[in-house]
Amino acid sequence: MSDIVEKEVKKTSIGGQALMEGIMMKGPDKIATAVRKPDGEIEIKESQINPIFKNKFFKLPLIRGSFVLIDSLINGVKELMYSAEFYGEDIEEDALDRFLKKVFKDKADTAIIYASVVIALVFSVVIFILGPTLLTNALRSLIKNTVALNLVEGVIRVALFVLYVYLVSKMNDIKRVFMYHGAEHKTIHCYEHGEELTVDNVRKYSRLHPRCGTSFMINVMLISIIVFSFFGWPNPLMRLVIRLAMLPIIAGISYELNRYVGGCDSENIFTKIITYPGFQIQKITTSEPDDSMMEVAIAAMERVIPQNGEDDTW
Repeated sequence: MSDIVEKEVKKTSIGGQALMEGIMMKGPDKIATAVRKPDGEIEIKESQINPIFKNKFFKLPLIRGSFVLIDSLINGVKELMYSAEFYGEDIEEDALDRFLKKVFKDKADTAIIYASVVIALVFSVVIFILGPTLLTNALRSLIKNTVALNLVEGVIRVALFVLYVYLVSKMNDIKRVFMYHGAEHKTIHCYEHGEELTVDNVRKYSRLHPRCGTSFMINVMLISIIVFSFFGWPNPLMRLVIRLAMLPIIAGISYELNRYVGGCDSENIFTKIITYPGFQIQKITTSEPDDSMMEVAIAAMERVIPQNGEDDTW
């Protein structure tokens, strides 16, 4: 199976996320989550999209990137928890969950979702922001050029991210999630080509897609190398402050870049250059799915396709 992304005949705004034995698809006005239950049946849940950040300010170019990311994280965790409910007997409740349920009672599920997002963001900052800058600081006596220091820091950051993704991909449960990830991309490609959503049609398409969140993350790291270079190499505390302060701007640039390549001809040379790093990481975060996984992806996709075919045009 070739990993080359073919030229799309339509660019859709529909996107998705792989879950535990399931897939969430997000259309222009609703979200559909399809989960393969232990008994083999596909359970589908639909919900209307209710953005957290509704003011027009949060939709401005460069501004919207960070807020779209936060909104996606919250919705993603929510749907991930939903899919996990079908396999709850295999999941042990941790101390944090028990604490939040005790404190928030009826609103515990919402509290757990937000707590999960905060923990994920803190983890990312510590590992991929604070970690690389401290490691690079140890080389300060050997490397005098500030641009070179920022480059080394960026290389370490990317290397840590790739290592993390690679190690996670070796976990059995995650392997199946990455297969569902591949099913999600292949189904979207099939829809973009205007073909009927059948397993046979979906199977022949690429598991790589230019608008993938994996590509967004790697673009954030690469763009950060350029942006951070403008601030030299101040003391560790100031570096941390600058990096945190610039993250929304970097996320905004990365989001706009993803939007651009998502709507461009895939044969465009600039598009090929921009999407190349993300595609290489997607080769880790996606795997070829089996037929049952593609059935789940199709079931979710069919529920979010708008009646007016123009409503989801990219």
